[in-house]
Amino acid sequence: QVQLVESGGGLVQAGGSLRLSCAASGSRKSFTAMNWYRQAPGKQRELVAGITSGGTTNYADSVKGRFVISRDNAKNTVYLHMNSLEPEDTAVYYCNARLRIIITDYYYWGQGTQVTVSS
Repeated sequence: QVQLVESGGGLVQAGGSLRLSCAASGSRKSFTAMNWYRQAPGKQRELVAGITSGGTTNYADSVKGRFVISRDNAKNTVYLHMNSLEPEDTAVYYCNARLRIIITDYYYWGQGTQVTVSS
């Protein structure tokens, strides 16, 4: 059974940095893509950043230049390096993984980790 476990959230002042980690287990295959989403109170969940097994990355416009996503395929772990944090980055951050088996995509979610940025 696939499990995603996030860590690294917390409280930080505006302008500070945090690194989130998401360790995936339960799959013998490398995940096709691993992503970070976030959901602020009263808002929809949004994609923050994603990275494929080949290393291709994509970012939401609001975090470009401030956040960096990386992954260690050997450890099935994805990281989100968050710099120059702003109060608007406050949200629960969720790890998401997509696993392709033949022609079917399976999606998995972590439990979320809270990030709070104080002004």
